[in-house]
Amino acid sequence: MKIKIGIVFMLFFIATSCVKSQTDDIKLVNTTVFEEKMKEEGVQLVDVRTPEEFASGHLKNAININSNDSNFKQQIESLDKTKPILVYCKSGGRSGRACGQLKELGFTTIIDLDGGILAWKADGKSVE
Repeated sequence: MKIKIGIVFMLFFIATSCVKSQTDDIKLVNTTVFEEKMKEEGVQLVDVRTPEEFASGHLKNAININSNDSNFKQQIESLDKTKPILVYCKSGGRSGRACGQLKELGFTTIIDLDGGILAWKADGKSVE
């Protein structure tokens, strides 16, 4: 019996550890919700990919702040921490890490695009 309980516990742990986390401060949303949030007044849309990736196609009105740059935090701190910030990257990894940094810096409303620009394009949404 103890072995069965242990196996169930281990399977639960493995399943939940692979899920991208979401906290009260960081919302992980799909492309439809992200697109609606982009239409709201005063949002800040940030693409955290490299400048080369950004130049190959980005969301309308996005600003590029490369999360791999040594001055990423300095550039991010120029944004308004009280306004919602929408973040995306190629597939979701870099934006997830960037959102953690945004939370540490005191941003109050952080929205991360689940699946990044790849999911955006897969859903047939346009890029510039």
